[in-house]
Amino acid sequence: MPAPARDLTLEHFRWIGGHADVWAIFRDAKALAAVVAGLVDPFRDEQITAVCGIESRGFLLGSAAAVELGVGFVPVRKGDGLFPGDKVVRQSSPDYRRLRHTLRLQRSSLVQGDRVLLVDDWIETGSQAAAVRSMVEECGSTWVGCSVIVDQLTDALKNDLGTIRGLLTAQELPPCES
Repeated sequence: MPAPARDLTLEHFRWIGGHADVWAIFRDAKALAAVVAGLVDPFRDEQITAVCGIESRGFLLGSAAAVELGVGFVPVRKGDGLFPGDKVVRQSSPDYRRLRHTLRLQRSSLVQGDRVLLVDDWIETGSQAAAVRSMVEECGSTWVGCSVIVDQLTDALKNDLGTIRGLLTAQELPPCES
């Protein structure tokens, strides 16, 4: 990973009440540009045609990554918010908080032959990424991989999901002071 993306991510990362906070990255244009470039760089030669992002930070990072790659963005909504049209729906396996999420993708957003990258802020269990991969494949598109700010997956989970790239591992973060 390019050093500027890693360094700026660490500079803008903090723990608040025991929870990871990456929101400061979005307020600093230089940090945001470096992080987005760092997220897409490993996939620049993969002929990506669409970037997916999961509500909410994935919407921001995914949209920026799509612009960086010159492709369209495909939102993946959680829950019951307004989202017109025919949808592909999946229930995720339990996440790190043992919650299951209902994820929805507009079926018309992806077509046969699309090559899709998922972009998000953090991956720990891979439950939501696995659900998105399944939806992408149901639409006849190809899952290329996932790019995140923080990768906390075990090697076994990475093998199940395919190509996962993180700017940082969870072990590289400063210790949580709660």
